[in-house]
Amino acid sequence: MIKPPLTILLAAPRGFCAGVVRAIDIVERALALYGAPVFVRHEIVHNKFVVDSLKAKGAIFVKELDEVTDTTRPVVFSAHGVPKSVPAMAAARHMFQLDATCPLVTKVHMEAQRHHAEGFEIILIGHQGHPEVIGTMGQLPDGAVRLIETVEDARRISVLNPEKLAYITQTTLSVDDTRDVISELQRRFPSIRGPYKEDICYATTNRQEAVKSIAPRVQLLLVVGAPNSSNSQRLVEVGARHGTPRSLLVQRASDLDWSTLEGLSVIGITAGASAPESLVNEMIDAFRDHYDVAVETVSLREENVAFKLPRELRETSTAP
Repeated sequence: MIKPPLTILLAAPRGFCAGVVRAIDIVERALALYGAPVFVRHEIVHNKFVVDSLKAKGAIFVKELDEVTDTTRPVVFSAHGVPKSVPAMAAARHMFQLDATCPLVTKVHMEAQRHHAEGFEIILIGHQGHPEVIGTMGQLPDGAVRLIETVEDARRISVLNPEKLAYITQTTLSVDDTRDVISELQRRFPSIRGPYKEDICYATTNRQEAVKSIAPRVQLLLVVGAPNSSNSQRLVEVGARHGTPRSLLVQRASDLDWSTLEGLSVIGITAGASAPESLVNEMIDAFRDHYDVAVETVSLREENVAFKLPRELRETSTAP
């Protein structure tokens, strides 16, 4: 059978960011140093494939610390960050805790604490219920941080003192949407204080810009990622807004509905910041079964960011 030709534009950068690499490395390093089990509070990153692979190596994932059955074992906090109450509870139970919070999320936490210490009312731009938002709001007393999501929220919010007002953002938002929300806040509150360096992380920005560069050229954009991954969902939206007729989030190649994937000549593939490259390769191989595939990498820029592991994991002689 002669297969129809298909060009796959592979967006770069894509996939794992430095914060995700660090978080996974923390769990794997803890397992190597201290043996199984290692407990992890919540999904270490939002990707089922990653979570399942760590489970197979001896990680046990729990929703809350009271589910940890052996407090002598290491417990890891996810890359999204946690409220201050979580490490406080771990300390009260004398747990050996390892914090895998992305350093760029920690930066936002520190900004919030600094603003609060200086008497500023704080507005957080983010998605309600997302673990990163819960963790950021949990750095300060209840009521100290006000959450908004949209331009309309920014238009309606009332504040105590426009001269003592600051904003921070979730790190995985749509760059374009967030810019519009910030513009409305600045229009209403000209004195509002923002971060010294924008909170949306380099990886989120780079992956969105890479999608924008290929979106007008493709009939279909596939984003490899998880439904609960904020940055992956934003990539789908960016593709749809910048010229792609169809923009889909797919976890695995086995999820593809081939009856809807006929007659294609050019598609784009990218991956969210918590999706491993092996899933991208799996997706390309699946298309090779149906098409005569030519892969073209469209590289926007190189990434060379790396974050250090916690000190406890760099000192191999440390014991919990």
